[in-house]
Amino acid sequence: MSVLTLRALSKRYGRIHAVDGVNLTSGEGELLAILGPSGSGKSTIMRLVAGLEMPTSGDILIDGKSVLGIPPKDRNVAMVFQSFALYPHMSVRDNILFPLVARKVPKPLRQPKLDQVSRMLGIEDLLDRRPTRLSGGQQQKVALARALVRDPELFVFDEPLSSLDAKIRSQARAELRELHDRTGITMLYVTHDQIEALGLADRIAVINQGRLHQVGTPRELYMDPADLFVAGFVGTPPMNLLPIDDDTIAGLRPEHLRLASTASAAGDYALDLEVTVNQLEYLGSEWLAYGTVHSGLPEQGEPQQVIARLPAGTEPPFSTGDRCRFVGTHQDVRWFDRNTGKRKPAAVGAVA
Repeated sequence: MSVLTLRALSKRYGRIHAVDGVNLTSGEGELLAILGPSGSGKSTIMRLVAGLEMPTSGDILIDGKSVLGIPPKDRNVAMVFQSFALYPHMSVRDNILFPLVARKVPKPLRQPKLDQVSRMLGIEDLLDRRPTRLSGGQQQKVALARALVRDPELFVFDEPLSSLDAKIRSQARAELRELHDRTGITMLYVTHDQIEALGLADRIAVINQGRLHQVGTPRELYMDPADLFVAGFVGTPPMNLLPIDDDTIAGLRPEHLRLASTASAAGDYALDLEVTVNQLEYLGSEWLAYGTVHSGLPEQGEPQQVIARLPAGTEPPFSTGDRCRFVGTHQDVRWFDRNTGKRKPAAVGAVA
């Protein structure tokens, strides 16, 4: 089990700062996800770690030793890409064995490794097929087997599930987590899909425009975002962000925006809003109510929109067009500096 460390890592393409001074350290045997929108720099970090790109400045260490200047084939970093990159003219067996052949591993040592990884991933009956005769989920397993057969120090995944359909993706996510727990290999998982990151990772590093915004467990990022970007990016639907004054924005998760008639607090609310319900969505496990705030916030140029999440056990006690009172408690509201975007350390009090 290895530890990956990025020290002030930067990569520039002309005037573009794809990665801007990132400091990040994985735990030993940790599944660490890098989460961010398209163009945020997350795939560039993956390519730097794998040795496919050279940093403009900074350092990359595996177990305390710099790997700068070491070619990809000698870093013992196994990569699994979005496209799986299987050789169509080779059988599954030959695809899996290819890294060992390229490294000139003696033939007597190859078969035990092939047997081990194919048994681990349950693909023994696929070894004589060509990749074109495999489903997306089977191709993903072959790509994982080809990476595992090297006994890597570090796994690097670049959105490996994005080409799978939703049903297979959910199953593959569970299998990938099980594979990590079984092997204990440190994994760097790059994705723009927050469901993958929240469901898979031990910790998540949120990146945007090349800069690291927050590193924490899935629960820490969801419940205690460090800034407005994390608050608005992590969570589906995202956190409600409501301007309170020139200096402060209040953040409240949709499930914490409750009808006053059902709220447990006895009237001491941080937010007390009168909302017109514009739309209701039934999603099977929950209802989403979209509304416009009419009172409870200072006057703004544009009416503020909010989303409330309600359990699906019963239908909401209101309909589209109704005006309702929604509240948020001090415990649930997060406060942000409107100018810097950073979290404020303490509540600022109820909104009049």
